[in-house]
Amino acid sequence: MFTYILYTIIGATLVLVGADKLTDGAVGLASRFGISEMVIGLTIVAFGTSLPEFIVSFLACISNDSAATALSASNIVGSNLFNVLVIAGASAALSPIAITKATVQKDIPLSILASIVLAALALDTMMSGGQANVLTRGDGIVLLGFFAIFLAYSYSLAKQKESDSPTTRMSLTRIVLFIVLGLAALIGGGELFVEGACGIARSAGVSEAVIGLTLVAGGTSLPELATSVVAARKGQSGLAIGNVVGSNIFNIFFILGTCATVKPLAVTGLGTVDFAVLVASGLLFWLFSFSSHKISRWEGCVMMLTYALYLVWLIH
Repeated sequence: MFTYILYTIIGATLVLVGADKLTDGAVGLASRFGISEMVIGLTIVAFGTSLPEFIVSFLACISNDSAATALSASNIVGSNLFNVLVIAGASAALSPIAITKATVQKDIPLSILASIVLAALALDTMMSGGQANVLTRGDGIVLLGFFAIFLAYSYSLAKQKESDSPTTRMSLTRIVLFIVLGLAALIGGGELFVEGACGIARSAGVSEAVIGLTLVAGGTSLPELATSVVAARKGQSGLAIGNVVGSNIFNIFFILGTCATVKPLAVTGLGTVDFAVLVASGLLFWLFSFSSHKISRWEGCVMMLTYALYLVWLIH
């Protein structure tokens, strides 16, 4: 038990330190090259913080264990729900987040589109009367095609060079060091935290199902949570929102697209309700952002409450 507690403490510390350094490095990068924090959040930070989901989903994908293979899709859907409802919600609850007009009109709708496309491709039994829900290699190629469009869109944003970051000048070496070490601390700390927390939960007699629905799903999203909360507390709203939106797009278009292209994925354990909640969470996120171009503290609390109710429904 002492070892698990130690893992949890060390993991949480590494995650917090990593989030702090990654945020500083990302803001320094945006300032140095005149790129908006939103673009940096959508791309570099989002991809880096999505690495745990990629590792879990890809390893599950290439496994010969059918139960493990089915984990790929459920891990992504669970992580995306956590990203929107808990991470964006917690960030707003701590400090109201300003949302730019472009984010409301383009970025958030793109993440909602990703959820709709995934649901349309995955729910074969409902959409085409198939005998099972499967993401085929063809579906994977379609998802990767959307990812290519997203990269082209991000590149066009980067070319605009409309930086909203402070005019501080950080050396390129320091920027790279902060980003690399920050990501390493986030991922390594997240793994330690999950291992420690799961060990404590098992020692306390908590079931594997509850552990999987909460600690593992939340653990792979821990880098996004820490990064967005730290960014919001530092007043870097663009980075906080870009990280959430970008991670959701990366998770669906790149991670599931890659996994399904390598090996068709059985979408088991997920039903119409799960995908409906996924799309609805994106719409709720967009609605709160659209209303006043910011997410207030009470709206952040509503988002977290929605996730809690979904968990209760799952467990019961």
